[in-house]
Amino acid sequence: MKKTHLLRRAGLLGAVVAGVVLAGAVPASAAAGDGSAYGVKADVKLLGADAVQAGPFSAASTAGPEKMSLAKVDLPGILVAGAINTEAKRDAESGAVSSKASTADVRLPLLEGALGKVGVKLIEAKCSATQKGVQGSSTFAKADLGSLGEIPVTPAANTTLKVGLGDINVATVILNEQIKNKDGSLTVNALHVKLLGAALQPLGSGDVIVSSATCGPAGLPMPLASGAGLWIAFGVLGAIAVPIGTRITRNRRRATA
Repeated sequence: MKKTHLLRRAGLLGAVVAGVVLAGAVPASAAAGDGSAYGVKADVKLLGADAVQAGPFSAASTAGPEKMSLAKVDLPGILVAGAINTEAKRDAESGAVSSKASTADVRLPLLEGALGKVGVKLIEAKCSATQKGVQGSSTFAKADLGSLGEIPVTPAANTTLKVGLGDINVATVILNEQIKNKDGSLTVNALHVKLLGAALQPLGSGDVIVSSATCGPAGLPMPLASGAGLWIAFGVLGAIAVPIGTRITRNRRRATA
């Protein structure tokens, strides 16, 4: 009776572990995390000029291509930028997502009438999404925003600066703009210039974004029954089965004796 009981117990435990392995093979119900990044995007209508819709330039995505680069962007009267490098990637095992965009040697002729010379050596946006949450940041190297003065290397989220021309507020400059999207993802726009188009529209209307990264939410970790997860499951099965098998063998020997 004792031997039969142990055999049944071994079979039951084996079935439980097998059930765990099979459960892990069921496809996840949530889609894997997504990420994207780009260097420059403009959608503006300047006073006395045609509307300009350009970009996103050097766009990367977790869906591919994961890395992109561009030597230069020149939008006359709006923006001039040097090298752009972007990246968006997803870790298949952890589900983590990371994106970043860097744009070098940025000038904004768009704002020079109101602020004087405006230039930044490097503008970078980055974000990351893990099972703990999503976070992002922006970095500015050697930034000169004319009459707006110096800005921090790493501005606080959604730092907002007003641009005036005489007594008229013509634009808003947002540094390290962070937008929480409805799907749980986070978009980080390192620099966002918003032309307000108010009063007599001394500049115009529209938006210019430099260095943007979007992350998450993170995807589910690697399923138990795929890749390394499958070997982990078999390891658990082996760890349980070996002691049980040893007990059954010992009982058989005692019965024979």
